Amino acid sequence: MALVPRIRDKRDVPEAFDEVASSYDLLTTLNPGYQSHLNESAGRMRMPPGARLLDLCCGTGRSTRALAEAYPDADIVAVDGSRAMLAAARRKPLSTRVDFLHGDAMDPQETAGVTPHFDGIFMAYGIRNVSDPDLCLQRLQSLLRPGGTICFHEYSVADTARSRLIWNAVTLGVIIPMGMVTARRSPIYRYLRRSVLEFDGVAAFEERLGRAGFVNVHTLPLGGWQRGIVHSFLASRPG
Repeated sequence: MALVPRIRDKRDVPEAFDEVASSYDLLTTLNPGYQSHLNESAGRMRMPPGARLLDLCCGTGRSTRALAEAYPDADIVAVDGSRAMLAAARRKPLSTRVDFLHGDAMDPQETAGVTPHFDGIFMAYGIRNVSDPDLCLQRLQSLLRPGGTICFHEYSVADTARSRLIWNAVTLGVIIPMGMVTARRSPIYRYLRRSVLEFDGVAAFEERLGRAGFVNVHTLPLGGWQRGIVHSFLASRPG
């Protein structure tokens, strides 16, 4: 039996998502609270009317939907490195106009249409997938207007054994087996399990944000089975 390949370079992650784009929403729909948690994190940004927003690593557009519902009069630019995930996102009906663009999360300003200064940046499940998170954070800060807000909707399980236990149980018992059914040859779900286990704890990521020059750094919890597992990390560019 051929072995499933292993993702060893984070620059290969977008291509791996191409392989699962057609079935990705099926798995996220099976996750209780997936969309409501995105909605909650998006609402915590408290954007002004008519805000200009960047949805970075938008995937199939579920994070974009969260922003569009929270801020129906916003001007939203959504960027992802996977063309197939973007195609799925473009098929979703949204309550506001969105520009979906193909680009690199490590340097989104290299994408035509991504220019300073955004009132807010939303990055769901993305920062742990970039090759150099510190450089990425510096570049993201430069895309915000002074005083603008960034929110990372992200897994972080390094701080407690309970969080790691639940994450391992869910990924090994549900996500990876389901992934084997929907995309047998794709390494993405094994990679996602590993990437979460290797990512910063809450305090460590807050410190990373501070080193990148962000202020008003704070973390808010999300509920349900993902309490202590998924978090809203919020910060601002100095005014």
